[in-house]
Amino acid sequence: MGRFGVYDRRMSLQTATYRAWQRLPDNPLGHAVFSLGMVARVPYFSTVLPTVTALEPGHCEVAAPKWYGIRNHLGTFHAIAACNLAEIAMGMLCEATVPTTHRWIPKAMNVEYLAKAETGLRAEARIAELPDFAAITEGADLTVPVHIRDKAGTEVVRAQITTWVTPR
Repeated sequence: MGRFGVYDRRMSLQTATYRAWQRLPDNPLGHAVFSLGMVARVPYFSTVLPTVTALEPGHCEVAAPKWYGIRNHLGTFHAIAACNLAEIAMGMLCEATVPTTHRWIPKAMNVEYLAKAETGLRAEARIAELPDFAAITEGADLTVPVHIRDKAGTEVVRAQITTWVTPR
């Protein structure tokens, strides 16, 4: 049943991850609870202390603070920690976008390091057009662009993460 007691077939196609996001309040507490659940399920993500701040089909935003555990020898946000942040944004986007009739797995990642990351970061993954999943019968690449910006809004990392989407 949907929010108003009406059966909505689209809800049955949503992942448990995305349904959990929708059930929680859209505020800092709801974001923290969701993010804790995410890192409990994928413990490696905890290395960047991520907080998912926006999630919907085709879009995800994740913030990560600059803390001792992600610093490199220059004292800036480590490049691989930024890649981890990009993968979190892509993964949560896929969880909100790919219906339960299909599955996805990362296949490739291309990364450009554009500037030193001297603050906490915000990753935004967004795909311009949602695929027609019903037409994906053999498998298809879904490339998710991720832009990572510092607190001043400067893009410091750009990633293209290709996922392989197949029917279940």
